[in-house]
Amino acid sequence: MPTPVKMPQLGETVFEGTVARWLKQPGETVERQEPLLDITTDKIDTEVPAPAAGVLLKVLAAEGTTVQVGSVIAYIGDQGEEKDIQAFPQDADETLENAQSREAVSPEPAASAPTDAAPAPRPEGRAFVSPVVARISAEHNIDLADVQGSGRQGRVTKKDLLAFIDARNRQPPAARPASGDAADEDEILQPLSNMRRMIAEHMSRSVRASPHVVTIFEADMTAVVRHRAARKAALAQKGIGLSFTPYFVAAVAAALRDSPTVNSRWTDAGLMLSRRIHIGIAAAVPDGLVVPVIRDADELNLLGLARAVNDLAERARRGELSPDEVRGGTFTITNHGTSGSLLGTPIINQPQAAILGVGKISKRAVVNSGARTDGAPADPLLPSPDDSISIRPMCYLSLAFDHRILDGLAADTFLSDIVDRLQNWGA
Repeated sequence: MPTPVKMPQLGETVFEGTVARWLKQPGETVERQEPLLDITTDKIDTEVPAPAAGVLLKVLAAEGTTVQVGSVIAYIGDQGEEKDIQAFPQDADETLENAQSREAVSPEPAASAPTDAAPAPRPEGRAFVSPVVARISAEHNIDLADVQGSGRQGRVTKKDLLAFIDARNRQPPAARPASGDAADEDEILQPLSNMRRMIAEHMSRSVRASPHVVTIFEADMTAVVRHRAARKAALAQKGIGLSFTPYFVAAVAAALRDSPTVNSRWTDAGLMLSRRIHIGIAAAVPDGLVVPVIRDADELNLLGLARAVNDLAERARRGELSPDEVRGGTFTITNHGTSGSLLGTPIINQPQAAILGVGKISKRAVVNSGARTDGAPADPLLPSPDDSISIRPMCYLSLAFDHRILDGLAADTFLSDIVDRLQNWGA
């Protein structure tokens, strides 16, 4: 009998995946445990091996399709066993779509206890839109009101939408509606990768979901620079690279302990405070950006943080992170200064309350206020004969925060705490 290939459970918190690329095509032979396809989850690509040896009889989920964990996405068997594949759907999108449609129109079970408020009605008919249909319509800028639905109570299915797109594409150029996405003869269309689509969706959703406000402080990094310079050679002999990132992680973790509201997320019922501190570190990879998470960062010393930062960054560049390693963060740090940027206003990594942007550490002239000796009022902003100018390694820190969760004073207090810890490192 044919062996079904199912969407694997790639992590404890992973409930769906997107087929990024089939490495085998229907009719081709495949060995057991031979790489069969790549799955994308939260910008992480994972190679999935074949569960059995034989011939890839049928693919149910095309590249770019998002399906739930456990859904059948293909069949492997012996040549000629196609007839033994009984009553399977035409594709995995329809499996997901039809299941959600049945759930949407099925009656609710009787409540076990009375409640004060009636549950919100489930969408039915054309009001119900599956994630597959929503994604395709958004990608092609289609108003679903223009599509004739053939599903239950007029529901627009994936087949309806693809037929609409095909018919629109067959129209002569003069008849097609004008679109800002159309390329002229001087432009070349570069298709979007799965990672770029997911980044775009995540960033757009973040801006829509929470009101962003940014506050900016400047930190004197002299103490940190001296501390690192005194220790990086010895650590390098042990194979540990000591960058500045662990210092920022340590300062943030300590500040989060004193400002638990920053380590929370917004819900309609109230703020959900996290008892544990999991700090995500944005890492650039060839196709975009991933955010691996250092779990319980407040329990690690500087050496432990340096090991964790190096390990996650290296495996991120090699594409070896697991889906669970980029989930569950409670706060994020993005060190855009590594590329030379002095100042940035990052977008919050939902559903977190805030994100810290770290600018380039560079030498700047700093005024050191001296005591006044001329009898004038002791105002630190007024020039004094004893003022001096020195060269210091300075760094801009920007905190983008959700104004529903934090007000300006709370955000400034938190960022000021980080600055104090960095400026007084080792004191």
